[in-house]
Amino acid sequence: MKIMRGIKLDPPKVLVLGFSTVILLGTILLMLPVATVDGQGLGFTNSLFTATSAACVTGLVVVDTGSTFTTFGEIVILSLIQVGGLGFMSFATLAAFVLGKKISLKERLILQESLNHLTVEGIVRLVRRILIFTAVIEFIGGILLSFRFSFDMPIGKAIYFGFFHSISNFNNAGFDLMGDFRSLTGYVDDPIVTLTVSALIFLGGIGFIVMNEMYEYRSTRKLSLHSKIVLSVTGCLITIGTVMIFFLEYHNPKTLEPLSMTGKVLGSLYQAITPRTAGSNTLNIGDLTQSTLLLIIILMFIGASPGSTGGGIKTSTFAVLLGAVKSQIRGKEDVAFFGRRVLPQTIYKSLTVTLSAIFLVMAVTMLLTISEHGKDFLMILFESVSAFATVGLSMGLTPELSGFGKFLIIFTMFAGRVGPLTVAFAVTLRRQQDPFRYPVGKIMIG
Repeated sequence: MKIMRGIKLDPPKVLVLGFSTVILLGTILLMLPVATVDGQGLGFTNSLFTATSAACVTGLVVVDTGSTFTTFGEIVILSLIQVGGLGFMSFATLAAFVLGKKISLKERLILQESLNHLTVEGIVRLVRRILIFTAVIEFIGGILLSFRFSFDMPIGKAIYFGFFHSISNFNNAGFDLMGDFRSLTGYVDDPIVTLTVSALIFLGGIGFIVMNEMYEYRSTRKLSLHSKIVLSVTGCLITIGTVMIFFLEYHNPKTLEPLSMTGKVLGSLYQAITPRTAGSNTLNIGDLTQSTLLLIIILMFIGASPGSTGGGIKTSTFAVLLGAVKSQIRGKEDVAFFGRRVLPQTIYKSLTVTLSAIFLVMAVTMLLTISEHGKDFLMILFESVSAFATVGLSMGLTPELSGFGKFLIIFTMFAGRVGPLTVAFAVTLRRQQDPFRYPVGKIMIG
């Protein structure tokens, strides 16, 4: 199957076009009367918002998913989550597998861009394994959650809820069916739900490349520098986040204080993991202290890892920046991790991604302060970062957004999912190299 035959677009443009098409299709389906409980369908703006949030695996919602949509509407959302989490090119490749067709070089290049893989070598084999990983992990997660939910609801509903939440959280989307915007707050001290969903978020957030290397570790006995950095940074962020949330919320009567010690630990752990761009929550976000909210904003901005279902600037980008700062402080020329030197181009790209993200978040936050006049600044900043990092956590602003505010968040979610650099490349006619180099000039810093 020649997926992109006759279309002369480079990989970044194809990704932007592909995601746009998926979102448009989802919007049309959610506008159908059969998609909503009231039989009237969702309006265009809210349908576009929901479809974008699902396809970009964000989880921000303007209407409650569980009480607004019919089973048809929920399946549409779940399908958008699955396609958005794995990437539409992965599903196009799956179709080619089923039909026994070969994958062209151009399609392999698009897959490489979609998965943020370093080389095109072995990319088809990786996609095949990704699809298997996804099916197995979501199935196990669905079984465990279905078992737990069966104690609270009829078995049929428990199975449906179990697999919906398994797929949603593995893809770091955070959509839920609990109703009344409650997410998973009713299971804050439940070890089965908390640990199962936490594991789903973790596996979906570390990236398929890392997951593949962990799977092959028994035979290879080695991990790449990328995987070592991702696992180290992820472990540190989760540990630090858990400890800080535990102490910051320990005496908060609206969050951790009423819980048992086990509940406090589980609540802190879950709330440290979910900013990795999952979006579901077991603690009411609006009740958290400002210190905790600021910590979550930082964790959301960093986000998940490259080639994963999550967003943010990514853990590896954050690690490279920290490494560059450390090298400058120590007066070293090279940035190195685990005995390996990082190329200058990687540092430049990390700076570009981070600064692009900061500028985007600043611009969106400033515009929202104008359109959502009177709203708390921290709430607006929280919403902007959550949308950019495709997290989905909210302090309650999303359902109250103005029309302009909704379109602003829609753009932010889209840009955050496909990546600031991909968007920039997609709207650039061509990438040029300077035909000459300027003489060196000196600038004073600091």
